[in-house]
Amino acid sequence: METRPLDGLLVLDFSQFLAGPSCALRLADLGAHVIKIERPDGGEAGRHLAIADLFLDGDSVLFHTINRNKLSFAANLKRTEDLERVCALIARADVLIQNFRPGVIERVGLGYEAVAAINPRIVYATGTGYGTTGPRRDLPGQDLLAQARSGLPFLNGDADQPPLPFGLAITDIFAGAHLAQGVLACLVRRGVTGRGGLVEVSLLESALDLQFEVFTAYLNDGGRLPQRSAVNNAHACLGAPYGIYATADGYLALAMGSIPQLGELLGCEAPLAHTDPATWFSARDEIKALIAAHLATQPTAYWLARLEPADYWCAEVLDWDRLTAHPGFAAVQMVQQVTRSNGMTLATTRRPIRIDGAVLTSPVGAPRVGEHNSCRVRLAMSRC
Repeated sequence: METRPLDGLLVLDFSQFLAGPSCALRLADLGAHVIKIERPDGGEAGRHLAIADLFLDGDSVLFHTINRNKLSFAANLKRTEDLERVCALIARADVLIQNFRPGVIERVGLGYEAVAAINPRIVYATGTGYGTTGPRRDLPGQDLLAQARSGLPFLNGDADQPPLPFGLAITDIFAGAHLAQGVLACLVRRGVTGRGGLVEVSLLESALDLQFEVFTAYLNDGGRLPQRSAVNNAHACLGAPYGIYATADGYLALAMGSIPQLGELLGCEAPLAHTDPATWFSARDEIKALIAAHLATQPTAYWLARLEPADYWCAEVLDWDRLTAHPGFAAVQMVQQVTRSNGMTLATTRRPIRIDGAVLTSPVGAPRVGEHNSCRVRLAMSRC
């Protein structure tokens, strides 16, 4: 694309680890000019937090993944000279993102009120673990801990299993997306009123919003806790056949559908008696156990050949090797190559949004610490 929706916007990313940097990444992919503000001695802490113990060119793959398409300006915010340089950038910026614990950035004089005094049009985005008030205010905002405090793990796994967390940093990623939504909303308002604003998101609130469907049922059902299915649980509030089932050579996912129709398609007589849809929930464990025993007798392809022509909602469960080998994966063009200024390359995902039919790829790799300090005046006065 020649232009992107956020071309011309200057974003200062003071954040670290996942939630804040992922918000800045979303804005960068949409065309914003993002400058990462980090300390000179080692840079942002996320540079040293590895996924699968993978490092490239001195930084963790996590850092490369979440900080591509950004510039780096190194500054010690406790030094007057460095703070003045950062304030010069703030005066020209459109967005500031930070996710330090409450009170930390205020102590160096860059809280919302101070920043708004420098630049009343700025949109100031804050990510925390549990908000800026309340008894959990000062607790570490870490993904697994936020999942644990949100009740989310009690939705995963079968009824006889302990609570199971998601196998990825889901509250961080959702909080980053919510933060980006709030930033974009305030930018739209600023376009009308000329006024900036403060956007606040917490991991806990994002985790609760992620559960809004089943949590709303809990709030309106006399506080009755969701009961996970004892057989192939995939959603605590849905009936049979919803779940993932072992076949003779793999796994098959079944979504919502008629139980008698499923029995006919599978050639399994036992479920045919359940003609009342109410029993698909009340007797879901019994029904799912019957289906599970039957599906285990044939390979996945055999069942797909029966179910897919009838448009019964089903899918083969793929690992990443089989996912990436499938033509459907190539069709969505989700992998891109990014390159650091020294030639180091990294394969990663792209922004999952198309604008005017165009795929949003960004070939610029993550910066080295302070790589763009020499551009300070140009960055501040002309936004590069």
